[in-house]
Amino acid sequence: MEPAHRDLLASEPEATSGTVVGYGRGSTAMPSDAGDPEDQRAALLAAGCTSLFIDSSSGKGGAARPEFDACLAALGPGDVLVVVRLDRLTRSLPQLVGLVGELRVRGVGFRSLHEGLDTTTPGGRLVFHVFAALAEFLRELLVEGTRDGLAAARARGQRLGRPPALSPDQVSQARSMLARPENSVASIARLLGVSRSTLYKHVPELGGRQVIPPAPEAESG
Repeated sequence: MEPAHRDLLASEPEATSGTVVGYGRGSTAMPSDAGDPEDQRAALLAAGCTSLFIDSSSGKGGAARPEFDACLAALGPGDVLVVVRLDRLTRSLPQLVGLVGELRVRGVGFRSLHEGLDTTTPGGRLVFHVFAALAEFLRELLVEGTRDGLAAARARGQRLGRPPALSPDQVSQARSMLARPENSVASIARLLGVSRSTLYKHVPELGGRQVIPPAPEAESG
């Protein structure tokens, strides 16, 4: 599937036939004129928005943004989505590019008041094309850096992936302790700091409680 941002430079009719929809999101880290929901509401109304969706919370930590979801669902061909600042929509450049590209495919324009961006104009679409190219460049740098880092780790003989829950010494210790009838699976698992299921995974013969005792030490002669 072609990335949505490839359509950003395509010709687009003036998206003024539909509704001008404003979206705002609260923030405690922004100046009052950009972070306060009521200030955003006033700015969006002054920009000609006739329908508003405002999330009072900042959305940090993956918090739900019900008004944002409702806003996206309400947008249709010919509408324009307006925000006070780009970061009121998202703080991620790839997400911003993807979202604007999705709106473009749906025939929805996008404006950001603070940055003066407007995808209903050729100049605005050009700016977002540059954003899209930058996002792709950063993604490729990240992939290349990760690949080089993994190759260097392998060259050093470094183990990759999650470490085992129990080391070989701990497995041997578990077998030794579990060979004694007075030691329960639960108590040994607790002592080793793992779950019983993890212990069963590393000592599968526990299924029948037929634990192989440690080999006796050879007598010195």
